[in-house]
Amino acid sequence: MSKSTSASLVTRPVVWVMGASRGIGKEIAIQFSSMGYEVCVSSRSKKNLNYVVKEIKNLGGRASSFPCDVSEMKQILATAKQIEKRFFRIDILINNAGITSFKNVEDESLEMIDDILDANLEGPIVCIKAALKGMIKRKQGCIINILSTVAVKTFKGSAAYTAAKEGLFGFAKVLREEVRKYNIKVINILPGATETVMWHPKLREKYGYRMMKPRDVAEAVLSAYRMPDTVVAEDIVLRPVLGDLDA
Repeated sequence: MSKSTSASLVTRPVVWVMGASRGIGKEIAIQFSSMGYEVCVSSRSKKNLNYVVKEIKNLGGRASSFPCDVSEMKQILATAKQIEKRFFRIDILINNAGITSFKNVEDESLEMIDDILDANLEGPIVCIKAALKGMIKRKQGCIINILSTVAVKTFKGSAAYTAAKEGLFGFAKVLREEVRKYNIKVINILPGATETVMWHPKLREKYGYRMMKPRDVAEAVLSAYRMPDTVVAEDIVLRPVLGDLDA
């Protein structure tokens, strides 16, 4: 059986979720698995990914683990090739992996700034490049970037994170215009405060009641994705009903 013949037998859409071992990424993976999609989950933690795969399978879904560090270009490219070798394509890319720090610029190390830019900007761009070629060839696909409200509102103590998210926001908006002709959708989701481990436990304990839940964001992602083929939900800002934590 040729590769093209085998590929035609893979009828389930294939979604690659970065940062899928917990929080928003995990919930996004679960949401797409509930639609019967072939879900490929990636993060640095192989152990946590195995838990996610097991949970999805227990819910009746299909999932596979592809450990990958989003800050390592070679790992990203190798992982994309592994997914395409196994499932022949990547239909949907979810750029969700990332890290942050809540320090002011004067207190932040150059090493941490570099790490934040790698994980939140350069890594996601490499993921896009890795998935894009196949999408263009098939003339269809969807790229969903989980950004942050820092891309549209200024918060102290998040300079590097803001630079990365604003950078990816701009990159994605240009990309969207370039790939419309290939019927590829580019969707940016900009969540406000969400109750994940990115926040210090004490802050979650104090402000958790005001924060959105990871599942809230995941459901919004799925809703944006499920718009009619003739529509793209371009840039969606999500905020807690009670407002931002600085409000």
